[in-house]
Amino acid sequence: MVIDIHTHTFPDKLAATTIPKLEGMSHTRAYVDGTVSGLRTSMARAGVDASLVLPVATNPRQVVHVNDSSAQINDLGPETGVYSFGCMHPDFSDYRAELSRVKELGMKGIKLHPVYQGVDFDDIRTLRILDRAAELGLIVLTHSGLDIGFPGEVRVTPKMVLHAIQEVGPLTLILAHMGGWRNWEEVEELLPYAPVYLDTSYSLGSIRPLDDGYYKPEDLPMMGEEQFLRIIRTFGYERFLFGTDSPWSGQQESLERFRALPLTDQEKDAILGGNAQRLLGLQK
Repeated sequence: MVIDIHTHTFPDKLAATTIPKLEGMSHTRAYVDGTVSGLRTSMARAGVDASLVLPVATNPRQVVHVNDSSAQINDLGPETGVYSFGCMHPDFSDYRAELSRVKELGMKGIKLHPVYQGVDFDDIRTLRILDRAAELGLIVLTHSGLDIGFPGEVRVTPKMVLHAIQEVGPLTLILAHMGGWRNWEEVEELLPYAPVYLDTSYSLGSIRPLDDGYYKPEDLPMMGEEQFLRIIRTFGYERFLFGTDSPWSGQQESLERFRALPLTDQEKDAILGGNAQRLLGLQK
């Protein structure tokens, strides 16, 4: 079973304007149109059995509506193979009740994006969300490291992650982009023994730029294969989850790149789906 644990979609009308806006911010080209139907077409082409949508609330006013929409995606999950987490914003006032509602709606976790939300990962506003999520048994998947649309801004560093874990205690935490996009040396140094999962999204390969001359050729490569494999060996393959960050990486291209790595079949099967299947409770 292949599970893509890191994808993004938008309602059809919003996708038509949101994707070009995000392309402009990041100076990169999307692989699909950002709709659920576009994601399903991509899944069928790539051979992905299930995809998890990670919604982001960029302001507190969006939280309830986004969670309602996410629940509707989940209602169709067994038929479509597309599931969704909920969302939370650090400035949402009634976060305790809303996180309870996320659980009641049947969602297994929430997505945080501290860069878009303008709040550090170990800020008290985030810590209280982590604490409540842990209390409810909700998974937290957070963006980690730099964000390509916000050059130089880092709101989730390995040090912040360690501080947050120390303050909150046991929780199920997934760090996107191999623990911290382009902060990978710090990830290797500080996080091998931290109780976290890492997803593989938007880490291998190269940035797909717009034809606007923004990036120099040396800016385009992401993590090298040697470092990618070294991190998996250091952390242990049981802690990795396959993700693409679709629409910003192609599912087929990402799968082909991952399958070409010199990993054992056991390691590949676990990372491509087995680990996520156990974590999310998905059936084959």
